[in-house]
Amino acid sequence: MTRFDDYANKYRHLRMTRENGILEVTMHSDGRTLRWGGGPHGEFGNAFRDIAADRDNRVVILTGTGEAFIEPVDTSNVGRRLPTTSMSPQTWDEIYWNAKQLLMNLLEIEVPMIAAINGPVNIHAELGVLCDIVLAAEHASFQDAPHFPNGLVPGDGVHVIWPLVLGINRGRYFLLTGQTLSARQAQDMGVVNEVLPRDALLPRARELAAQLVTQPPLTLRYARVLLTQRLKQLMLDQLGPGLALQGLGANAYWPPA
Repeated sequence: MTRFDDYANKYRHLRMTRENGILEVTMHSDGRTLRWGGGPHGEFGNAFRDIAADRDNRVVILTGTGEAFIEPVDTSNVGRRLPTTSMSPQTWDEIYWNAKQLLMNLLEIEVPMIAAINGPVNIHAELGVLCDIVLAAEHASFQDAPHFPNGLVPGDGVHVIWPLVLGINRGRYFLLTGQTLSARQAQDMGVVNEVLPRDALLPRARELAAQLVTQPPLTLRYARVLLTQRLKQLMLDQLGPGLALQGLGANAYWPPA
């Protein structure tokens, strides 16, 4: 069993606080909006594993910093490849491993999760969507910008999540066109449960967490286990092959999966 003190300050891109069993996890880059890159991509899977192993966590709130949930890829963390440069199997294996840990370890957290989407997110929006309750600020929006619009196969889990939550045809359209969904559109399509003013978002997440945490610990844990079982199975079946095809199709410029 992991203790909160073991990991609370362990991760550069996550700020964590806990009170009454409610763990708040705030993504950031040096105190500002999280800018995606190799750092978060490598850290988050390990962080989710630590959170999952701490039996004193009873509810988890996941949110961002500033006016966006996650900003676009930080190319200083990613690097740039020349068009003639091929990616070695060893390089892709690290990406493949981190991408699997990112989503599978998130799903291994066996307590209810609440996402407070505090603003636009056009990369790894599935981190919020995979939570059990999804709240969004009024100015939030959802997009999968880094993959197909940039010549990449959308195979890092987005191919599982978006057709599932949007429906098969709307999900494929979303991924292939780079469509942006406003918070209200996302709510109408079943992606988001509540849309709130920005300053009401985190208080509402805390209110819901306080409501959930009144349930017995095993009720909380086993409800999450039951409600994520289908997601885990879909990821086990489709995430590995999706990442393999993404790796085969990767070319001149590659942002992490």
